[in-house]
Amino acid sequence: MTVERHALLAQLGFRFGINGPHAARTMMLDDLRLLLTHTSAQATRADYVSAVVDGNVLAKPTRKARELALRHMATLYALDLGNPIFRALRRLWPLNEAAQPLLALAVALARDPLLRGTQAFILGQAAGAAVPREAMEGFLDSSHADRFSPASLKSFAQNVAGTWTAAGFLHGRVRKTRALVQPHAESVTLLLFLSYLEGRTGQRLFSSDWMSLVGGLPDELEALASSASHRSLMVFMNAGGVKEVRFPGYLTPEEEQVRQEVSHVV
Repeated sequence: MTVERHALLAQLGFRFGINGPHAARTMMLDDLRLLLTHTSAQATRADYVSAVVDGNVLAKPTRKARELALRHMATLYALDLGNPIFRALRRLWPLNEAAQPLLALAVALARDPLLRGTQAFILGQAAGAAVPREAMEGFLDSSHADRFSPASLKSFAQNVAGTWTAAGFLHGRVRKTRALVQPHAESVTLLLFLSYLEGRTGQRLFSSDWMSLVGGLPDELEALASSASHRSLMVFMNAGGVKEVRFPGYLTPEEEQVRQEVSHVV
């Protein structure tokens, strides 16, 4: 992926580089639920700062812990309605609690390159297969040669496993096994939207790495997209095998222009 493409996608809310919150934290699903419950859908970045640091809605023991939690959450989720990905998350979040783990994971993947680098490893495990921490550590060590000390590597592996567990892709407290997730109309909407931001249209939206998170048969995913369309979460039309997917109201005209530029950059 070119530097130009990265720069354009960054304008649409993605993050790139070599660092990410999963070196120190999971995707903080419980904290995200608390924060979005105690703030309005129109909350500004300043409102989130006030809620976490001043209001202590996350019930952290010290001000330093509150500030650190805010920093990690802002990196993972942006917490800014000027970010198209967070705006979509905020729009879909209250509609279905069961969809929230996958919604959070999708945004965390878009914004944490460390977590994103583990997607192929997790999805490559067969359903029901054991996924020991040592296997995760080995994968991370090979992907980030000589970058982490043994202790840091163990923590990194635990954080990553914690996120994939919270999202439903791994089961078990100590002994992790690969599990399959149940997609919902809301999560399919966000995954298609992320694919759309990357410049895909039509059938190509359904064959992206984002949609590989939910797997499933094409008919099942199209049925969920159709359900989302009937609820005005997106527009999905399928006539004679030709698919059209649109997201009215999700992007400003300027953001849509950037998205179209993305589609022309490899």
